[in-house]
Amino acid sequence: MQTILVTGGMGFIGSNFIRYILNLNHDFKVVNLDKLTYAGNPENLKDIEQIYPERYNFYKADINDFETVDKIINKEKIEFIINFAAESHVDRSIDNPNVVVQTNVIGTQTLLNAVRKNKIKKYIQISTDEVYGSLSLDDPPFEENNRLKPNSPYSASKASGDLLVRAYFKTFQLPVNITRCSNNYGPYQFPEKLIPLMLNNALQDKELPVYGQGINVRDWIYVTDHCSAILKVLIEGREGEIYNIGADCEYSNINLIKKLLKIINKPESLISFVKDRPGHDLRYAINYNKIRKELHWKPEVNFREGLKLTVQWYLDNKNWLNNIITKEYLTFYEKQYLNR
Repeated sequence: MQTILVTGGMGFIGSNFIRYILNLNHDFKVVNLDKLTYAGNPENLKDIEQIYPERYNFYKADINDFETVDKIINKEKIEFIINFAAESHVDRSIDNPNVVVQTNVIGTQTLLNAVRKNKIKKYIQISTDEVYGSLSLDDPPFEENNRLKPNSPYSASKASGDLLVRAYFKTFQLPVNITRCSNNYGPYQFPEKLIPLMLNNALQDKELPVYGQGINVRDWIYVTDHCSAILKVLIEGREGEIYNIGADCEYSNINLIKKLLKIINKPESLISFVKDRPGHDLRYAINYNKIRKELHWKPEVNFREGLKLTVQWYLDNKNWLNNIITKEYLTFYEKQYLNR
């Protein structure tokens, strides 16, 4: 049995990946390291701890703490590391850029130093399409060889982490991959992100704050499709390569929100347009031909099905949602949206 260290495994994508790989592949044991910041939720994997006591361990720790990371790697005999740990919200990065730099840049370097010391078999950096910058409505989708042109502190910090990974591959020949994915949606997503935020507000008949005119376009992928792509890269990805992960599923924010309202039978009058945020990228779109051709991966969940599954999950898990809507979260969003 091979052991994977998953950093940031209590977050949205990390917890879905842990759930995915443990349910699918019995050849892996997973060690989860998470600092448990506001978006790290132990409830995301509460059942996993009970179902797989021999194949799952959790450590509360910071990826910036080299000594602790090093001890966990040696104690658990870690062979692979997948780095999901990140401060991932653009608005929060604008509010406090220092936090994203500390986690997304310095934390990445700390992990790379641990990989180098301990001769890890493969390190995967989970990145984002936002590092490429913004597209016009007519531009072709992002490819792996596009220049990095980040426009927010968050995307700049992720681009910096990616460049460190590349540098460690070139300088120290570390066995690494970088994956850059489009917008994820699905179960367990923290309710500051677009779909759960709008869904939660609409269910309470609250205003749905939409930046600008809602024309910003994103490529959407169901989270389990992203997880399957990561597993493909872990097992079959060529060392040093970058793989874009997308789903050919572009929607403007306003059209997505209207689809969401239709599913839950709520009126479009709940939509409220607010002042646009600084540096708001117009469009992201991913060309994933490389992973499709090289690793024979493709997304399986279409957007209509995925959105319905997502809505139903939140309807079935209202206690989960209510437990994480904290005073801090509400205060932040009152400042970001309602006072603009």
